[in-house]
Amino acid sequence: MKIIEAPSPNYDERSLPITMIVLHYTGMQDGESAIARLRDPAAKVSSHYVVAEDGTVLRLVDDDKRAWHAGRSHWRDVDDVNSASIGIEIVNPGHEFGYRPFPDEQIDAVIRLVHDIKDRYEITRGNIVGHSDIAPARKRDPGELFPWGKLARLRLALPRPTQNLMDPMWTQSGFLIALERFGYDVSDPLAAIMAFQRRFRPELIDGEIDAECRMILLALLLPKPRGDD
Repeated sequence: MKIIEAPSPNYDERSLPITMIVLHYTGMQDGESAIARLRDPAAKVSSHYVVAEDGTVLRLVDDDKRAWHAGRSHWRDVDDVNSASIGIEIVNPGHEFGYRPFPDEQIDAVIRLVHDIKDRYEITRGNIVGHSDIAPARKRDPGELFPWGKLARLRLALPRPTQNLMDPMWTQSGFLIALERFGYDVSDPLAAIMAFQRRFRPELIDGEIDAECRMILLALLLPKPRGDD
């Protein structure tokens, strides 16, 4: 795929191998402003890639460097997510500036990019996550309109379980223990529950632990067939 080089000075050295992909939305009024900020030394933020609404892909930071996209975050025992991940910013105004569906051309480009990175670094589907997954108390992106299901059908993200679901009848504390085991930081329980819903049950993000949430989480935690990452 064609990638346009647009270097950002905002990076440093990695201290961990690449095991994750983190998807974001830019959350600014337009793509030009977002790209300018990601390349501004004073902003001290960056990502490895930006995908514009027309599907144009920019590379801001080389893969072997640590971009500054994740901030204070945690996923599956990793606290320095910036060191362990490739960050992809997807141009979208976000919840503050008129959140809207992602154009097909943009998602097609995201799919190609994620597929390439996943294969290159042998990243498992469980480590292809959203910013809200790794920082639930701070972030909502890429949000409930992001088509995770489309990525999942291409084995580029974990699918939402829909078959043979069983309710484990967990208490709230039991659910949070399971959610932490899956990978989330649950220090802010409500934020963690809503982040899980935003990702795996986006039609109802209410922070309430119901039977459907419990069933989905249990199915995600159950052992998978060998080779099903």
